[in-house]
Amino acid sequence: MSPSRRLATLGLASLVLAGCASSPSRVPSGSTPAEREIDGESEIARGLASWYGEKFQGRRTASGERFDMNALTAAHPSLPFGTRVRVRNARNGREVEVRINDRGPFTGKRIIDLSRAAAQAIDLVQAGVGPVVLLRP
Repeated sequence: MSPSRRLATLGLASLVLAGCASSPSRVPSGSTPAEREIDGESEIARGLASWYGEKFQGRRTASGERFDMNALTAAHPSLPFGTRVRVRNARNGREVEVRINDRGPFTGKRIIDLSRAAAQAIDLVQAGVGPVVLLRP
């Protein structure tokens, strides 16, 4: 193998390994174009949240883990798996921190699907859908 090819291979391997070195447990600063600072808090998005529960209990999520409606997890269309976000119910101010482990929602203009436990923590179960603000933890 020529020295230039060996160097290119080594460089590519370094990039791949560097990408695997850390797990995304927090929302990276500036991770979304809509993220902005409001009253000292980093807001990621505003929109509607829904929840899912018993019908999906035990099924595999997009991340590969089994869905547990009693865990504080959520589905988001683009945030990396493992990312933690605070979800604030815009109607009552209640908050819950969730971990993204699935993809969705796939209907309407919703921005996040919460597990039943997460929806219950912010008093969203009965309404089914409600306005929320997503924040960095």
